[in-house]
Amino acid sequence: MPTVIRPLEPRDQTDWRRLWASYLEFYKTTVPEAVYASTFARLLGDDARDFNGLIAEVDGQPVGLTHYLFHRHCWKIEPVCYLQDLFVDPSARGTGLGRALIEAVYARADAEDAPGVYWLTQDFNHEARLLYDRIAKVTPFIRYSRA
Repeated sequence: MPTVIRPLEPRDQTDWRRLWASYLEFYKTTVPEAVYASTFARLLGDDARDFNGLIAEVDGQPVGLTHYLFHRHCWKIEPVCYLQDLFVDPSARGTGLGRALIEAVYARADAEDAPGVYWLTQDFNHEARLLYDRIAKVTPFIRYSRA
């Protein structure tokens, strides 16, 4: 199956929304319609503070996505890359698409001289963590959020 990973484009809005909605459903959450609209607009924007998006296609059908952004870091001179969202449709899991999407983010980070790439996942995301444990290292940090 020919696989293509490419930047998100305006024509992807329907497929992107379907994939991102499935991602949010996995984490048992939803967002208002305004968040879908603003997120998609930001993913396509040219503000350096905005996220970037990639779509994974198999035989021309979008089956995966990732969102990432670059930001400054107090402990480094170069920027770092935060991979916020990663999703592969269940029909395409086990095909290497998750790895390919992460490696595509790694390549974009390298191109931006941002060798540090990090992400978060929930502890119950066992299937994804099997991949993450092979291509990254788990850190001892615990995330806190404002109550």
